[in-house]
Amino acid sequence: MLTPEEKEKLKERFQHKAEGLYVPFPRETFKQYGVKRGLRNDDGTGVIAGLTSIGAVIGYYIDDGEKIPTEGHLRYRGYDIMDLVHHAEEEKRFGFEEVVYLLLFGSLPDKETLADFTRLIGNLRKLPKGFAEDMILKAPSKDIMNKMARSVLASYSYDENPDEISAGNILRQSIELIARLPVMAAYGYQAKSHYHDGNSLYLHSPQLGISTAENFLYMMRKDNQYTREEAEMLDVLLMIHAEHGGGNNSTFTTRVVSSSGTDTYSAIAAAIGSLKGPKHGGANAKVMGMMSEIEENVKHWESDGEVKDYLAKIMRKEAFDREGLIYGMGHAIYTYSDPRCILLKERAEKLVKQKPEFEREFNLYKAVERLTPEVFAEVKKNNKVMCANVDMYSGFVYKMLGISSDMFTPLFAMSRCVGWCAHRLEETLGCSRIIRPAYKSLIKSRAYKTLEER
Repeated sequence: MLTPEEKEKLKERFQHKAEGLYVPFPRETFKQYGVKRGLRNDDGTGVIAGLTSIGAVIGYYIDDGEKIPTEGHLRYRGYDIMDLVHHAEEEKRFGFEEVVYLLLFGSLPDKETLADFTRLIGNLRKLPKGFAEDMILKAPSKDIMNKMARSVLASYSYDENPDEISAGNILRQSIELIARLPVMAAYGYQAKSHYHDGNSLYLHSPQLGISTAENFLYMMRKDNQYTREEAEMLDVLLMIHAEHGGGNNSTFTTRVVSSSGTDTYSAIAAAIGSLKGPKHGGANAKVMGMMSEIEENVKHWESDGEVKDYLAKIMRKEAFDREGLIYGMGHAIYTYSDPRCILLKERAEKLVKQKPEFEREFNLYKAVERLTPEVFAEVKKNNKVMCANVDMYSGFVYKMLGISSDMFTPLFAMSRCVGWCAHRLEETLGCSRIIRPAYKSLIKSRAYKTLEER
């Protein structure tokens, strides 16, 4: 039996053996073998890996092989996200439940169907008996995304028919997960806040008769209080994050895992693991960190010159994380505009009027959006078309809503789970072939040596 010290020494010994073995391949090697690094073409467009009738992300078009920038559009089952958000707002109702129905079933519900579907979601929110105590409170995690993935996987054990992949069964599981994920996230946060941060524990039961956005704010706040404007703002965030085509990392993960024929819980937990990565779901937290540094180091926020100077330092890798990136600016598909950012910015303007203490900070965000293209052209000597993306304002809006940065990515997951489930259905029932791309092997044949010869 090894002592703890001996175990640590052995672990360190084998950890060191990996040093120098796993190093990046030269970019020239990828080109040599025609490898599409990151499944991207040389012009930044994505490699076509499948077909979908769920969502469409439009930010450019190809003319005679040339990528031409255009205004951004995001469509759910053919409907523009702008129309979905604006009509819900005009009719003074919450729109997330309508988006859930649209993405899962492919059409807009009539009034009676929407009311019934919204009622069903409300009645499915409550977690199975003993789930919160056994699966969330007994093993609190410092990372809410980790806790959400574990909670989704644990749901398999509470399902009497977890493995069947018929349309009806996957739909049932999908609707249950969409209803329960906000509760899992809220309870995961409360457990983390209590056991790791030393705060009081508040576990509020989900409520009937209110929207997903309202219910989440109710469960997150110790006094259960929220305003209509706050709930409407969160509802828009949920609507605009629900779907973004099949090529984003977490949705593609869902489709890859689903193509193997596995269960819904395994596929959605894998997607959460993908979104947890800072290169995918954590971008708004990066924006918040960058903006905090700008706020600390720029004396006069209203001065374009001072803001530009600091943005140039970030871009020259002299400030923030030394990566040279202005987070929240630019996108893999959107060029002239990101419709999600437009919607978020419009509604942030309205919410700021209710919370004037955030107005000066909001103006700084807008200045960064306005000035970054100028700084990029000056520093990089490149007039690349770029726009602010949804991450520029989403973290700021969460901040205005009093939501901890711990919950930024979990909120993203709560919403995007809708798109994941729709793509899982489409992949499982519409494609029926396991996704299995090829990798070029660069190893050479070696003769085996016996243990004594090594």
